[in-house]
Amino acid sequence: MEKEPVFLPYKMLQKGGSGEIIEKKSRFIATLAPAGSEEEAAAFIESVKKKYWDARHNCSAFVLGERAQTTRCSDDGEPAGTAGKPMLEVLLGAEIRNAAVVVTRYFGGVLLGTGGLVRAYTQAVQAGLEACSVVTMRYGTGLRLTTDYNGIGKIQYLLGQRGLEIKESEYTDIVTMKLMVPYEECRGLCKELTEATAGKVKIEELGKKYFAK
Repeated sequence: MEKEPVFLPYKMLQKGGSGEIIEKKSRFIATLAPAGSEEEAAAFIESVKKKYWDARHNCSAFVLGERAQTTRCSDDGEPAGTAGKPMLEVLLGAEIRNAAVVVTRYFGGVLLGTGGLVRAYTQAVQAGLEACSVVTMRYGTGLRLTTDYNGIGKIQYLLGQRGLEIKESEYTDIVTMKLMVPYEECRGLCKELTEATAGKVKIEELGKKYFAK
């Protein structure tokens, strides 16, 4: 028997944000933004560097793809492995995808050492993430449900039980509803809908994609 494919959920930034920490008089400013491609990530990083042109360092990292297929990071003059990599690990650890981050450092005159730098860059990204709006993306199937008016209540009840939201609805002589259903729930939901309406609901698949839930 063929195994069901596994489509893991991931998180992405619905809206970027920024956070700041002070460590031994050095100022660390983390700026995050959604990024759908390497070009978008590079453009965002460049824009932050221009904004904070007078800073000692503008270290960066980004993650692209639902399985983190593409990752990049830069220490921008800090000791190797003390900035970009820890920043990237915060994004990966939080399961954030399709996002870029820049941490700007204004040097305060006190050396932090490698361990201190790793901690500071890590904490800065965490502070920045707290200021962002994060949404969970699930892999799912689009469905169009068509029913008569007798079936609406039962369908709405079943969808409500599963926390599923109707994206579009149209009321004519019949009722048409469109929604996205998590991939692993689709088969069970279709069975429940058919049973609840005694087979009177028409269910059509509209394609599969990741969606915000």
